[in-house]
Amino acid sequence: MMRRLLPLWLVLPLAACDAPQDDLEIWMKETRASVSPPKTIVEAPKKVEPFAYSHKDALDPFSQAKLTVAMDRAGKAKQNSGLAPDAKRPREVLENFPLESIRMVGRIADAKATSALLQVNSAVYMARVGNYAGQNFGRIIRIGDNEVLIKELVQDASGDWVEREASLKLQEGDKK
Repeated sequence: MMRRLLPLWLVLPLAACDAPQDDLEIWMKETRASVSPPKTIVEAPKKVEPFAYSHKDALDPFSQAKLTVAMDRAGKAKQNSGLAPDAKRPREVLENFPLESIRMVGRIADAKATSALLQVNSAVYMARVGNYAGQNFGRIIRIGDNEVLIKELVQDASGDWVEREASLKLQEGDKK
């Protein structure tokens, strides 16, 4: 008996949706009549004259030949640059870490030389003037009481090697 009445109970709520909605339709007509659509004036598009390239006999600036010549010049300039890093030398331990992750935590000086204590994560390394640090071919040029000065070699936008200075300041009382 329940199985026979179940479809009837499912269809019965749908019949309620067929109620007259005259009030709603009247309100919709009144609202449409009282509201006017926004008027937007669209200007006609401006006429653009195409650019005529008058130097047809000259070398096209986008040609493969011009690009090849420029690349050859850049390659020769890079080979002649005295600032290029020595790729054949063995890399040092501190070159495996970015300079931002290296911290100066101390300095040791004796009669012969001054060394900086540089910390990466939980390991402390001793470095002297002439040692390399950081991933940009940075070379330690001076160790002071409170900082280590480093000269890095980086490539600029044109691919030329340029020097830039960086420093590591002494980190006192900051435990990580």
